[in-house]
Amino acid sequence: MSNTPTAHIESEQSQIAKNVIMPGDPLRAKYIAENFLEDVVCVNTVRNCLGYTGTYHGTPITVFASGMGMPSIGIYSYELFKYYGVENIIRVGTAGSYSKEIEVLDIVLTQKSYSDSSFALVQNGFQGDYIEASEKLNQKIFETALEKNMKVNKQNIYSSDVFYNDISSKLVEKYDLKIVEMESFALFHNAKILGKNAACLLTISNNFETGEETTSQMREQGFKEMMILALDSCL
Repeated sequence: MSNTPTAHIESEQSQIAKNVIMPGDPLRAKYIAENFLEDVVCVNTVRNCLGYTGTYHGTPITVFASGMGMPSIGIYSYELFKYYGVENIIRVGTAGSYSKEIEVLDIVLTQKSYSDSSFALVQNGFQGDYIEASEKLNQKIFETALEKNMKVNKQNIYSSDVFYNDISSKLVEKYDLKIVEMESFALFHNAKILGKNAACLLTISNNFETGEETTSQMREQGFKEMMILALDSCL
């Protein structure tokens, strides 16, 4: 592996930890790093897709933003896995719920990510409509949640390419999918083809069935629990 930066990441290999927490929002990456990590160093500012490395209870961890959508997380997760020796990426993000039973601020652990995206097809010819999260990493997260007495809802989810769509995906009805987000399918695909581990933790930010949405104060507190769960799962 080369020690030179990639086209999108300016870090040296030694600056990136084996375990990466990956929010979409660069400012959320900054928040996690500044509030939960020690000895923090900013390791990436290219395109303002911020990355930080520090320690969490003595364990080296990198927090690296993915940006929005599959093309963006596809680039960053691929480069981190392939060129920086990252072994585990846990995406932490928000999602919408199609079900009254999955409420705002619930934490969801993704089992399978279903998508009608062409991302995996174009990348290497994969023609399936779902990709599973890494079983080993999911088990670690779920066991950590049990130890912390945190309620985590295991779900199969819909990973969409389109935020503003005029028609709903046939996959949602076919597989009774109750959660929607926009990144996990690409992340899981990259992990699968590169022999790495990927998981996706989501906090429900809005419910399409009830119309309920989170306030900024609710998001700050509710998302904090998900962040701590992801970090503790890296120990």
